[in-house]
Amino acid sequence: MKKTLTLSFAAILLAGTATVQASDAESCKNVRFADVGWTDIQATTAVAGVVLDALGYTQEVQVLSVPVTYQSLKNKDMDVFLGNWMPSMAADVQPFLDDGSVETVAQNLEGAGYGLVVPTYAAEGGVKSLTDIGKFKDKFDGKIYGIEPGNDGNRIVLEMIDDPANGLDGFELVESSEAGMLSQAEKALKNEEWIAFLGWTPHPIMGEMSITYLDGMGDSGFGAATVHTNVRAGFIEECPNVGKLVKNLTFSLSMENQIMDAILKGEDANDAGLAWLKANPDAVTPWLDGVTTFDGGDAAAAVAAKLGM
Repeated sequence: MKKTLTLSFAAILLAGTATVQASDAESCKNVRFADVGWTDIQATTAVAGVVLDALGYTQEVQVLSVPVTYQSLKNKDMDVFLGNWMPSMAADVQPFLDDGSVETVAQNLEGAGYGLVVPTYAAEGGVKSLTDIGKFKDKFDGKIYGIEPGNDGNRIVLEMIDDPANGLDGFELVESSEAGMLSQAEKALKNEEWIAFLGWTPHPIMGEMSITYLDGMGDSGFGAATVHTNVRAGFIEECPNVGKLVKNLTFSLSMENQIMDAILKGEDANDAGLAWLKANPDAVTPWLDGVTTFDGGDAAAAVAAKLGM
């Protein structure tokens, strides 16, 4: 009996040791995410942060421009970027894919859209394609509105302005921020003024606007879009557990619109992400496939506890 008890106790100790054995190295515990300041990436990054916190990891987020994001991944100063919009960002990411410093590990969103938009009344007034904008230079005040400097969309618009075939001679790109551009667009629509600006889906505010995507974008990268997950080279191999989580992350237009709406109404991104997950706990299940907590425990149980289930 004494021998049996001793063996049983040893088994319990071994089981306990197994549950606290780290599944990733200590250096993997803090996961660094780049956020380029777009509300959709704030939303997805925040949701990822909620899950990471539940699993015993920490998330560090830095707001960087697109070019700095990729350079930071190359320099190993960042680990993950959830906002690789394709094909519009092909020129931004390709050099880093070519030299092997950045890897694309997943497509995290489909059904997105990206391009130049005008109010529907401007489309009905004759602006249906890119080359129509220049025909109404005075009505557009010679301006096209973009977002932050260094953004892929701004780069594409500048290339369009420089191309004589598009008839945009004398137009200027007004670089601002997502919030600044939206404010200008809302003001223009309220006054029924003509405005051309960068639009994308998912987006709760633009989704409610009466706007029309312009045709004639050629191979610019504007149009139907998918969003992909980039990581620094070696991240998945060095941190296989959290790397598996990052590869598993997929989102939906509905999910992003709901979380973005809360953020744009002033709610903290992390709080908005947590609230959405509490309301939609089943969304987490496929993300946790093959994933444990940082210390090797039950990931599903840890997330359930985080969500108060």
